Amino acid sequence: MATGLAMAALRAHRPAFVGTAVAALFSASVVSAATTMLSVTGTKGLSPEARRVITENSVDTMAAVLLIGSVYLTVFVVVSTMGTAVAQQHREFALVRAIGARPRQIRRAVVAQAVAAALPSAAAGFGLGCVVARMWFDSMAEHGLVPAGVSFRLSWAGLPVSLGVAVVTSAIAAQIASLRFSLLRPAKALREAATGRHRLGLLRAPLGVLAVAGGAVLCALLAREPSGEESAAAFLVLLLFCAGVGLLGPRIVGPAAWLASGPVRLFGSSARLAMLNVRSQTRRFSAAVVPLVLVVSFGTTKIALHTTAEHRTGSAGSAGEVWLDYVGTGLYASFAAIGAANTLAMVSFERRREVALLRVIGMLPGRLRAMAAWEAAVVALTALLLGGAIALATLAPILRAAYGDPMPYVPWSVAAGVAGGTLLLALLATGLPVQSALRGRAITRLKAA
Repeated sequence: MATGLAMAALRAHRPAFVGTAVAALFSASVVSAATTMLSVTGTKGLSPEARRVITENSVDTMAAVLLIGSVYLTVFVVVSTMGTAVAQQHREFALVRAIGARPRQIRRAVVAQAVAAALPSAAAGFGLGCVVARMWFDSMAEHGLVPAGVSFRLSWAGLPVSLGVAVVTSAIAAQIASLRFSLLRPAKALREAATGRHRLGLLRAPLGVLAVAGGAVLCALLAREPSGEESAAAFLVLLLFCAGVGLLGPRIVGPAAWLASGPVRLFGSSARLAMLNVRSQTRRFSAAVVPLVLVVSFGTTKIALHTTAEHRTGSAGSAGEVWLDYVGTGLYASFAAIGAANTLAMVSFERRREVALLRVIGMLPGRLRAMAAWEAAVVALTALLLGGAIALATLAPILRAAYGDPMPYVPWSVAAGVAGGTLLLALLATGLPVQSALRGRAITRLKAA
């Protein structure tokens, strides 16, 4: 039964698994590149001088950290994407539960879906990772992080590692995404499939409050410590704050969306309708906002640490070390961006029946596109508001301890790039599914949905 459910879901909900496939492709590329770099920079067979340079620059350590980090982030992203896919199948799963399917069969079906979507992408990601590894090696050589005596060579070890990581991370993420729904009683599952879930779980709210409180306490403790470990400290605090926002979800996103959407009402009826949609469906839109918050908060914090140091002292640190830090930041932000884009796209795809209904009652396609664009703008503004607040809360005590001033220095070009990139990501991920939903006759779409 599990295999049959998985294949039926893959055929009926193909767009829901695009995010899992893209996440697996990106993850496999990073895993393949990191495995290749570990092989290239391994100290075996190198001269003592080459080993010393590689060790001093922590090149092998960084490759290992990126390998481990990509595994963790893949689980996070696939949990998000598979959570959306499972939500789209609530009615189907509720029906098969009602006719006798066991919880473990539902979980196996979801695992089979995730693995089937991830494996082909992981195989392709290995080839892409070889190209990335070559570019990575050349960039490190340019920055003096790899000595001239070390030559690049491909490693086939990345293929089994990439495939193994894809299977394990997809299976773990699918189990997490499907666990709660698979354990619901059939009657409650059917009711929730029809009306949605309105409350946070019994553990989710306390854990979210605990994570936010833990981040605040850690900030206060780190403010008393001597400077020098800002990057590692910022990462730990960010993890706690972002975990708190993710767990509390609608309880935080709702008020933030209310603040961000206030000025939107001044821009016409499409903007006001978008504002009402976001405010009235906080659970749906919080799923889209949270990954964007990760992108904004992490990217802003890591960049601001260097720009503030350069502004205050005239130097952001060793050029090679700064480059390595930016590479890691780009990797983490890219994982979060994939999760954000997929969630936004699936939120829009889920509304194809709503879009068709609005067309049937006379709403013009141009106004529907405008409504979707304003919804994306509200989501982006909410993410910028929350992400900026998390970044400031993370940076303030660290910067006060280091420079005596808690305010970070972020050049306008960087701030505009973060804001523009967030808005563009939201517009594309929202607009393309809506444009797809506008094709064909509205009444045909309504019947099909």
